[in-house]
Amino acid sequence: MNRSLAVLAVLFLGLLATGCGGNSKKTAGGTSTAKSGIKVGLVTDVGGLNDKGFNHLSYVGLKEAQSRLGVQTRVNLSAASGEYVPNLTSFARQKYDLIIGVGFTEANAIDTAATQFPDRKFAIVDVDQTTEPHKPKNLLGLLFREQEVGYLAGYLAGLEEKRLPGKDVIGSVGGQKQPPVDRFIAGYQAGAKAADPGITVLNGYSQDFNKQDLCKTIALNQIAEGAGVVFQVAGGCGLGVIKAAAEKNVWAIGVDADQAFVDPQHVLTSATKRVDVAVFKAIQSVVNGTFKSGNTTYGLKDNGVGLGKINPRVPKSEVAQIDKIRRQIISGKIKNIPTTVK
Repeated sequence: MNRSLAVLAVLFLGLLATGCGGNSKKTAGGTSTAKSGIKVGLVTDVGGLNDKGFNHLSYVGLKEAQSRLGVQTRVNLSAASGEYVPNLTSFARQKYDLIIGVGFTEANAIDTAATQFPDRKFAIVDVDQTTEPHKPKNLLGLLFREQEVGYLAGYLAGLEEKRLPGKDVIGSVGGQKQPPVDRFIAGYQAGAKAADPGITVLNGYSQDFNKQDLCKTIALNQIAEGAGVVFQVAGGCGLGVIKAAAEKNVWAIGVDADQAFVDPQHVLTSATKRVDVAVFKAIQSVVNGTFKSGNTTYGLKDNGVGLGKINPRVPKSEVAQIDKIRRQIISGKIKNIPTTVK
């Protein structure tokens, strides 16, 4: 009987752990006993926790803080952009110590919430605190030098296009024309041209971070124009880019998380950024009493961005070249990588 009760307890805990992985309008994530006395709330964008990208990574950082720092955590999922402000302010009204927004689409909402609740601490992924309308003094922006890892991904794409037969063309699909999206793409295009000056670069925007069919269609059109590599910078929508690459047997490049697991055969590499680490460190600063508003920026030098697994079919000579380029970016030999898409 004791064994049966133990099994039931494990199953119950498992249900709690998976309870916030759905796409319902608003649901609570798992909570822990707040050993530190700190409560942290996370508000996803419309991509939800199952985007295999930065929403998921933010949640990983949150859960890591729950485990290692003993903070109490909760997640509010957003089914539409109109839910951002209510989801953020509900945490503030409940006196949460840190409220975290995920993604550039929450920029205006978190500015509103942080301004309305100046006694609460806020942090947001991919938003520059200094560009917010009210520049809230209780807001921390978690930024990344996406152009650095974009350059690496583009350089590898350029090397592959030079090596493989046919005309040299690469593509990219962004979700929306936002600064973090364009930093990835601008770096990608610059890196590809550095590796292969004669290469043609294509780019399009789905204006959506959710609907995979939209991104898949754009990618298929770019592949029809000769693209042998297509880079997805569109969250969950971008998974459609990987599907298009698989369908046409070309390379895809993932984003944010290492997405090699999505399609090990067709994912060339992924341009990753450690959103989980940034979220964890923001929470840690609250626990330690060192939280400061403004911005914290992560790049190649501090492993804030980097390439994921490189497909084993890539020649070792190309992998060595990529490592050399990575070192040159870190040392400053390669600098002034573009951050805007023309």
